[in-house]
Amino acid sequence: MAWDQLTDEQREIRDLVRTLAHARIAPRAAEIDESHEFPWDVVELYRENDIFGLFFDEQYGGLGSGTLLALIAIEEVSKVCATSGLILAVQELGSLGLKLAGTDEQKKRYLPKLASGEWLCAYALTESDSGSDSAAMRSTARRDGDEYVLNGSKRFITNAGVANVYTVFAKTDPDSAHAGISAFVVEGDTPGFAVARLEPKMGISGSTTGELTFDDVRIPAENLLGEEGEGFKIAMRILDRSRPGVAAQALGIAQGATDYALDYAKTRETMGKPIAQHQLIQAKLADMETECEAARGLLYRFGRMVDEGADDVELTKASAMAKLKCGDVAMAVSTDAVQILGGYGYIKEYPVERFMRDAKITQIYEGTQEIQRLVIAREMVRESRAFLLAGVG
Repeated sequence: MAWDQLTDEQREIRDLVRTLAHARIAPRAAEIDESHEFPWDVVELYRENDIFGLFFDEQYGGLGSGTLLALIAIEEVSKVCATSGLILAVQELGSLGLKLAGTDEQKKRYLPKLASGEWLCAYALTESDSGSDSAAMRSTARRDGDEYVLNGSKRFITNAGVANVYTVFAKTDPDSAHAGISAFVVEGDTPGFAVARLEPKMGISGSTTGELTFDDVRIPAENLLGEEGEGFKIAMRILDRSRPGVAAQALGIAQGATDYALDYAKTRETMGKPIAQHQLIQAKLADMETECEAARGLLYRFGRMVDEGADDVELTKASAMAKLKCGDVAMAVSTDAVQILGGYGYIKEYPVERFMRDAKITQIYEGTQEIQRLVIAREMVRESRAFLLAGVG
């Protein structure tokens, strides 16, 4: 058994998720990818086994088991199906605005439904002309008595059309940049809100990714998250805590690809012996396993930091490093897995081509790898490291 630092309780829950993933989700993974249909049966599986509860505190009907275990759950599912792992990651992403900035009343109204999985959620920040540059968003929210009136659109939104509640960002002061952005809770059946289109994608095909439109959407003023003008700060706090969910998805993809390539290499023979005994294949496998373990170290470190109460400022760099490393490892390792399988790796009969397609998005969404590098470097510049140079002449 591989060494780990999990408690017996954490290990028990991890093993439950792993068993469900292999027994119930893995047999569906290829069909989910091929059909491009959202897997409601997987959502029901999560509901029945209280898997959504891993992401919520006990007072709202969750398990209160902590961030590390939540990340492990995403990783375990993503080893067999990245789409199904993403469902868990987005339940965290879409609810973090409420957890971090919601009032007690807002939390009581929404979090129990999200913890049980009765409702799904989504996070709506990106627009067609404002991805990494949030200040360029054009969606607006105008105060009108006891309501806000939302107008605009959002692009590339995961869970579009299947979510019951959305965390939406819009400008309450269109003339300001980041300081003009506010955050709102918008229910999916609100008049004037619509899903304009769903995108056909390279990977994570069973996950809905769509364009949202807001046409004079009226929402109660009490659905404002935090104060007016705090939206950008809320968005960044959310992403600091949600990016590791993408990292966990990426790590799962990488480990799943490694495990499959290893199993294949043990049985595929060339020149009279299994290819796992050829040194060039062994070198690839060794690098793949090492990179997965290095990425896991950064990801689990972040989980422990949150569970032990690290300050937000400490999480920013740790989050970006985990997302950067895991995303890059997923792409590199899944590519190597395809190479190990050779021609078989390029056809849909074998899952590694799906792993490779799914891996690419982990380098793009919730902050591109380029953005992660900017964040890491910015935090490095802010740090005081004078003590490291003490005595150096």
